[in-house]
Amino acid sequence: MKLWGIVLTALLVVTGCSSKLAYNNLDWLVYWYMDDYVELTNRQEEVFDKHLDQWIDWHKSEELDQYLHQLRKLRMQAAGNKLDESTIAWHLNQASEHIDRLRKELAPQLSAMAATLSDEQVIYLFAAIEKENREREEEHQEKVEESREEWEESAVADIQEEFEERVGELNSEQMQIIRARVPYFASTFDNWMTYRRKMQKEARKLFATRHTNRDFVAELTHLITHPDDYRSEAYLKQRKNNREAYLAMSAELATSMTPAQKKHLLNYLDELIDDVEDLKD
Repeated sequence: MKLWGIVLTALLVVTGCSSKLAYNNLDWLVYWYMDDYVELTNRQEEVFDKHLDQWIDWHKSEELDQYLHQLRKLRMQAAGNKLDESTIAWHLNQASEHIDRLRKELAPQLSAMAATLSDEQVIYLFAAIEKENREREEEHQEKVEESREEWEESAVADIQEEFEERVGELNSEQMQIIRARVPYFASTFDNWMTYRRKMQKEARKLFATRHTNRDFVAELTHLITHPDDYRSEAYLKQRKNNREAYLAMSAELATSMTPAQKKHLLNYLDELIDDVEDLKD
């Protein structure tokens, strides 16, 4: 269901950018993002606003301290040159756990709200989702003609941008590390789209029974909180292989950091820590 994705995305985005202004105006940001998918009635907005206030209070009281704990641990490990594969893997697992907790907190109430959507709202919601799917596929189709070499060059540029945001400009040795690792990555677009459509198909079937199915809320909650149930074995294997390639590359890049890059990374983490602390006020 797209509604939970809207709120989940909004919460993660404002946490990621750590903007107190955005965090304190989350209601406006959510409605702005949601406008393309479903227009709530006045009564639905009142219910949604109450839930959103509760979610923000929960997020501030329960989640931000966990983010701070992880960021401080990461900073200490970076300062001590301890960013090996197992350490980086732990942090990736922690990030996944943050998202899982967010899903589990929001899913029951969002599922209950979903039961109140009108037929018109449901039709518009799934039409908007399918429109988004087709737009993504059209964008992807433009890249289908790329050779494997072109795909890898694009992947190298994306990875370079990601790491330079955190450690500053990469040197030639580090660019070579990326180029040597990229061939081990695979494009997951086709399997990802299949997964999206499978989840949407299941959600559509559930919505068709929302007025008669006593278990609608529980079943929609399960769909939201168990995404791996809808990923194929091939997709899960791709994700696992890409993760392993990413871990090996990240650890090698961490080992190769110059003193200036390490300082840049520590400053980057300090800013994140300060921003998250500021959100708690």
